[in-house]
Amino acid sequence: MKKEEKNVIIQEIKELAKVSDAIYVIDYAGVNVEDITNLRRQFRNSNVKYKVYKNTLIQKALDELGGYGDLKKVLKGMNGFAFVKDNVSIPAKIIEKYYNEKQKFSLKGCYLSGQFYDGSKLKELANLPTKEDLIASIIGSINAPASGIVGAINAVMRDIVSIIDQISKKEK
Repeated sequence: MKKEEKNVIIQEIKELAKVSDAIYVIDYAGVNVEDITNLRRQFRNSNVKYKVYKNTLIQKALDELGGYGDLKKVLKGMNGFAFVKDNVSIPAKIIEKYYNEKQKFSLKGCYLSGQFYDGSKLKELANLPTKEDLIASIIGSINAPASGIVGAINAVMRDIVSIIDQISKKEK
């Protein structure tokens, strides 16, 4: 590979890393072509960019960016890289599901929001709520007090109507 080609790939890696909230390093040794194609499709459908790069190029790009020291420790062997924005638990869910079925395609490590997690944290990463789950939870939390206020106002109005009704019955 020529130096110009390497520089283009390094720039691509740096751009992906800059816009990603998480970078997963995945050991894909022993995964057949059919399965890797299926996994790539699952990643693509979930807006996860899955790429295979030479470890030396990834290391060079991460060195230039700085701050990925722990991630570089797992750059040995056959690695795939999942870059994700927003729904950072999606790659972990896909990796965990496949690993549980085939005992292949395992997580080596993940750099998530400035923190490194090794492959042993796959289950915890897979159990993180998705962005949609978090939004629904927040909206539910915000909505709960509002519905309580509406209920209280309605109760006061019912009481006022009841009192007025009782007064009008006494006057008759």
